Amino acid sequence: MEGRIIDVKNKKLYIEYNNSLEDRPTLVFLHDSLGSVQLWRELPAKLAEITQCNTLVYDRLGYGKSYPMPTHERPVNYMELEADILNDLLTELNINKAILFGHSDGGTIALIMAAKYPERVNAVICEAGHIFVEEVTLKGVYDAWEAYKTTNLPERLQKYHGDKVETLFRAWTETWTRDDYRSWNIEYLLKNITSPLLFIQGEADEYGTLDQVEKTVTQVSGNTEKYIIPKVGHTPHKEVPELVLEKTKEFIGIYF
Repeated sequence: MEGRIIDVKNKKLYIEYNNSLEDRPTLVFLHDSLGSVQLWRELPAKLAEITQCNTLVYDRLGYGKSYPMPTHERPVNYMELEADILNDLLTELNINKAILFGHSDGGTIALIMAAKYPERVNAVICEAGHIFVEEVTLKGVYDAWEAYKTTNLPERLQKYHGDKVETLFRAWTETWTRDDYRSWNIEYLLKNITSPLLFIQGEADEYGTLDQVEKTVTQVSGNTEKYIIPKVGHTPHKEVPELVLEKTKEFIGIYF
C-alpha cells in the first residue's frame, strides 16, 4: 500500500490508509514501544481481507518513517497525549467508525482513546496492553536495555527507525524505569470505555501478568471478552498469527 506523510497539528506522521470499502469500519493499528508500520508485516492486510474493513496503519512521532520526536524525555502521561494525537489524526482523515487494534503501548493507547473519545471508537482489540506498572514489566524493560547494549539490537531497529533509534529507545526505557512512573495507572479511565473490547494476552507474557487483563475487563462498561493463549509471550500476533486472526475475525463479526 502506498504510504504518505500527513501533517497533524504540526506533527508529521507516516500513514498507510486504505478506505476503499464504503460504509465499513476502519481498523486502526497502534504499534508497540519499539514498533512501526513495517513491523506489523502482513497482519493489517490479512485482517482487512477476512473482516472486509478499511485500514489505517501509522508510525507515531519518532518511529518508523514519521518525523523524529523532539526529545527522549517524556511526561508520565505520554500515552494519554498519544491518544489525543490519534484523535486528531482520525479527525484529519474523517474516520468516525474506528476499530482499534493496539499492541503493548499501542494497546494502552487504544484503551485511553476509547475512554476519552468514545463517540469515535466502535470496538477495541487490546493485545498485551498495560494499565499499571508491574515488576515483571520493569524486568522486561531492563532486559531489553541489556540486549540493546550487548547485542545487535540497535542495528536491527535501525532498519525500521533509521537514525531515530537511540532517541526512541531511551524514551521507552528511561520513562518506564523513572521513579515517578511507578505510580502511573489508567484504571480511573476504564469505566468510560463503552465500546466492545477483546483483550488478547499470552499466558507467558514477559512484560505483564494476567492482572492487566482481569482488571481491565472487570472495569470497562461495554461488552468484554478475554482471550488468554497458553505458552505464548508478549507478541501473540507474531507468535501465533493464525489464532489471533481467527479470534479477531470472530470478535469483529459479532458487531459488524
